[in-house]
Amino acid sequence: MSPIPMDYEPPEPEAWGRTQVTITGRGGRGEEIPLTASGGSAWPSVFMLPGATGLDAPPVALFSDDSPGLDGSIFRSSRASAREIMLPVYLYGIDRPTINELKRRLFYSLNPKSGPCVLKFTEGDNSTRLLTAYYKGGMEGSEGTDSAGFTWTKYGLTFVAMDPWFYGEREETKRWTFGEGEPLVSPAKPFFPMAIADGVMGGPGSEIFINNPGDVDAWPVWKLKGPIKSFSLGYTPEVGPQAVIKANAPADGSDLVPTGRTLTIDTRPGRKTVMDDRGTNYWSRLATNPQFWSIEPGYSTGQFTVVTGSGKASVSLTFLPRYATYV
Repeated sequence: MSPIPMDYEPPEPEAWGRTQVTITGRGGRGEEIPLTASGGSAWPSVFMLPGATGLDAPPVALFSDDSPGLDGSIFRSSRASAREIMLPVYLYGIDRPTINELKRRLFYSLNPKSGPCVLKFTEGDNSTRLLTAYYKGGMEGSEGTDSAGFTWTKYGLTFVAMDPWFYGEREETKRWTFGEGEPLVSPAKPFFPMAIADGVMGGPGSEIFINNPGDVDAWPVWKLKGPIKSFSLGYTPEVGPQAVIKANAPADGSDLVPTGRTLTIDTRPGRKTVMDDRGTNYWSRLATNPQFWSIEPGYSTGQFTVVTGSGKASVSLTFLPRYATYV
């Protein structure tokens, strides 16, 4: 293959407007590589070409049953499958050693043995979508005259996102704090007039309003900071019965979550833990058949009751919205 003419100019990057696209390998700990900006013909660079695929809705798997007495099939369920993405990129170096070093650095960053890559899409209004995916192929290379030259090469990088959803960069959080309880009988104060401290957050049928800005359900993480004697966290989806996570007060009258301790209920798939900040497992303290629920997209309501002890307690709800596309 003969050297290319010295006046060779790389193509212009794809016009993404104010949208910025970057990729960070090595489990998100590596070098962040911009893909929508070129350093100019005098500097080495990596940028995207037109033709990226797999950035909108993920593929869907359908599950059905066949009946010997009926035509067709009976739908049972569906789920989003792993997403495959292809990013056409152009690598340009100022000389032969530069392009060879650029190839090695790129593979070093994307090598799946070092962890997944994080694709980041940032719009002009600073809204961001993140997708975690593993490099699958595309850097095998071709020395055809339309695929590579003395100081440049083209790759069609392919990635597989085991979790096919894009995530927002900022968490959605709701937090409630309530009362500094006081003892009913105090030697420092007269018995009358009597003052009763608020000790119940919510009540039967009490509702909280939640907004999930994502495109699909999101799984919340609850943090309950003691003193809390009991709690009930319920949610009624648009279709289906109510789901409840509940824990009753201990029989001896003590606090379920003592003062100064924080109980975390992580409902995310693959995690699903109920543990306090000292590592105590609370699974056995939940009521029978706890149902970890997700938050549907849009506005919805939950129903919950928290009975507190004597002191300042709080409850927080946190989740990361999930999106079908990068915008």
